[in-house]
Amino acid sequence: MTRARDLGIAIGDLPTGPLNAITDVPGVLVGHTTLIYDQPRVARTGVTMIVPRDGGIWSDHAFAAYHVYNGNGEMTGLPWIDESGMIGAPIGITNTHQVGVVRDAIIRYAVDRELYESFFLPVVAETYDGHLNDIGAFHVTTEHAIAAIDAARGGAVAEGNVGGGTGMNCHEFKGGIGTASRVAQTQSGPFTVGVLVQTNYGLRGDLRVDGVPVGRLIGPEVVPTPWPRHDSSSSIIVIIATDAPLLPVQCRRLAQRATTGLARVGGYGHNSSGDIFLAFATGNHLPAGPAGPYNLRMLPHEQIDPLFHGVAEATEEAILNALCAAETITGFQGRVSRALPHDLLREIMAGR
Repeated sequence: MTRARDLGIAIGDLPTGPLNAITDVPGVLVGHTTLIYDQPRVARTGVTMIVPRDGGIWSDHAFAAYHVYNGNGEMTGLPWIDESGMIGAPIGITNTHQVGVVRDAIIRYAVDRELYESFFLPVVAETYDGHLNDIGAFHVTTEHAIAAIDAARGGAVAEGNVGGGTGMNCHEFKGGIGTASRVAQTQSGPFTVGVLVQTNYGLRGDLRVDGVPVGRLIGPEVVPTPWPRHDSSSSIIVIIATDAPLLPVQCRRLAQRATTGLARVGGYGHNSSGDIFLAFATGNHLPAGPAGPYNLRMLPHEQIDPLFHGVAEATEEAILNALCAAETITGFQGRVSRALPHDLLREIMAGR
């Protein structure tokens, strides 16, 4: 798996965590189920799960909030996040037609293991993979989603053509899953910000890598676009994690800053795009069914700027990692989505 830094591309000024991944945030786990087969119908799809608190999120909730940059997409559970400011289950990402299956599977997982207090309204998001995946075949099952939860681990995160990102595209190259992290130094101490993206958006000519107009320099005459008249203005999901002690209003402010990282790569939130960002913070513990008031901490607003920078930088680099890790793939109806060529990218960036 090749990442942006393997090609000499280092985004921003803040230091990364040890793995430069969302799993640098203590207790955050990631698992994938990847489905690639041609019979009886073509599958290029899957599920990605982000599991906070080393799997303890069911009984120790986390503050969270979201931001919708453009709303032509889906992320479940948002009304309850508006009301409570919390999440209490793993976060799933899959394809557009299977959000309901994955949402129900998360609840099934909790019920079968007696993890629940009374009810769950889990968060599951989507982007559309119907150009490479026979999306009407409904390949993703409850068992696939549960397997992604069971597969969730710390450590390095697989990127590119994996999990929910298997059939996705980015700036008319192959896209998918990407991740990155930053360590933000504040007056209250250092905190880690981690980002995971599922990229499925963007026009070729808009792609910029660390400010360089790479998409214009690797045009369709060099690397063909995936298919004629492709609507490349699809969607991106951004999940942000931090160990900072933030309240929901501050999580919302973090989620908004993903827009800066997306814009730097060339995402403009087109009309047909579902650009939805969720941030959660594990710096406070919120036991389910508390017997008394929570003991909460809050990072002062005046100290939050380094986290804003961290979100922007990590989002930008996570998108580039998705592009660099993704591999050329042939899918539904013989359509081909080609990887961003590393040799040309190196050459362009060396001559910047």
